[in-house]
Amino acid sequence: MENLAVIDLGSNSCRMTITQIQPDGSYQVTHRLKEMVRLSENEDATDTPTLQPEAIDRTLTALKSFKAVYDELPNLTIKAVATAATRRASNQKKFLKQVKSELDLTIDVIPGTTEAYYDYLGIINTLPTTNCVMVDTGGGSCELVLVMNGQAKELISLPIGAVNLSEKFGLNNHITANALFKAMTFVDQLFNSVWWLRNGLNLPLVCLGGSNRTLAKINRHQSDLLNSEDIHGYRLDAQAIYKTFDTVIGKDAAERALIPGLAKDRADIIVGGLIPAITLMRFLDSDRMIFSQNGLREGILFERLSKLTAKNVKTSD
Repeated sequence: MENLAVIDLGSNSCRMTITQIQPDGSYQVTHRLKEMVRLSENEDATDTPTLQPEAIDRTLTALKSFKAVYDELPNLTIKAVATAATRRASNQKKFLKQVKSELDLTIDVIPGTTEAYYDYLGIINTLPTTNCVMVDTGGGSCELVLVMNGQAKELISLPIGAVNLSEKFGLNNHITANALFKAMTFVDQLFNSVWWLRNGLNLPLVCLGGSNRTLAKINRHQSDLLNSEDIHGYRLDAQAIYKTFDTVIGKDAAERALIPGLAKDRADIIVGGLIPAITLMRFLDSDRMIFSQNGLREGILFERLSKLTAKNVKTSD
């Protein structure tokens, strides 16, 4: 039996999933932990993108709390990855060295395309998706995957996310028409530069990432559905999506924090976080979204399961 701990250090949150893997390949998730660390907060406040001391401190505190959990486990394998905020930081090496020194933890900074591929693995193994466009909106990046006949045909990572879009266009509190128009136009032009994206015209969007999942949770609360957190495989048509988005943008941060299904610590970045998926839906003339609870961490799990299976087959030969 192996305990696989997967740590995903994103721009907004730090998450850890621990899974017990049995010799026969069966598995069970035993821990799901999340801390909102805002690692990318004010990263662009200087001439070059730089992780700020307060954000680093929050992140180290979160990682130490994770360590207290996984240190108690036998037969431990740790896979820790960092994404957009760390990828672009000028003080990346110094930060990673500090993590290694204080926690004896090695974090791999993965390319955006690798992040997108892990998203694909996490979704394709848990949702019946054949043709779609996957969109993962994080704090500092947005991963897109064109899936045709179940295969990842194209993938890309774009430098837009909940935190940096909110900061760039002033979407943290009261939303003005001018700011919203500028933000959505900026994102639309970015999508227009991705040559293959039009091949996803009319396909459903499979959405993941904290902001997109929040959209589903808000809608489930509005619809008085039980288990509002259970959004894996949940579907929404365009009319319901636009109605929910309209509700969100019509409020300031304090009012948004009171919306059922929207976590208070996401109220100031939710508009920036929803803009990529909403804009993409219009860009592709898609009529529905399908939401996924799984993504990068589950993709790493399935990659690990595949390697263990191949190893067992080779050993039996």
